[in-house]
Amino acid sequence: MQSQSITPVITIDGPTASGKGTIAHKVAETLGWTVLDSGALYRLTALASCQQGVDAADETGLASLAAQLDIRFHAGLVWLDGQDVTEAIRQEAIGNLASQIAALLPVRQALLERQRAFRTAPGLVADGRDMGTVVFPDACLKIFLVADAQARAERRCKQLKDKGFPANLTLLLEDLLARDERDRQRTNAPLLAATDSHTVDSSNLTIDETVKVVLDLWSNLGFRAR
Repeated sequence: MQSQSITPVITIDGPTASGKGTIAHKVAETLGWTVLDSGALYRLTALASCQQGVDAADETGLASLAAQLDIRFHAGLVWLDGQDVTEAIRQEAIGNLASQIAALLPVRQALLERQRAFRTAPGLVADGRDMGTVVFPDACLKIFLVADAQARAERRCKQLKDKGFPANLTLLLEDLLARDERDRQRTNAPLLAATDSHTVDSSNLTIDETVKVVLDLWSNLGFRAR
């Protein structure tokens, strides 16, 4: 069992629109833990770069921007420089830009310690693409959440439409596949399953069923939900 002196972490990694964020929040809620949406940090950096005119190829400028972001997460909302940007960072253009700048080592290094600072008692559920491989390699439980590309594109399309954003399924699928390839092929912290992770395919599972799989794996380690 994990030493009581070390705050436990569950990591949930996986490709775009695999449901990582939703599952992470529900698992964290069940356990009474903190949640880290690491992708939001890269999306915030992308949004800030657009607002401040920092070029996507300016590694030094982007890293400096990432290190100094004035961000706050509260009650399901995301704030940047005192402004609610919860919806703004979920736009596809911001997501695509975030995927590009996430491949830059200086940006990843600038955000690494900010991510690790989320590790507070009683525990943390962290979702992203390198949570189990780079950020929290000592996590108690590592999940690699996958789903069929078509299913992921349909989920993202519905999500965007439900929030009032225009969405084209064909274009979303193309963007999703391109982002998957970019994430897998990048030199710095590529998208891959940690060797000690459990792969969970949510293609044909509901949200609640997927959450149960994760919690069952956690219980099988000798832990229990509160």
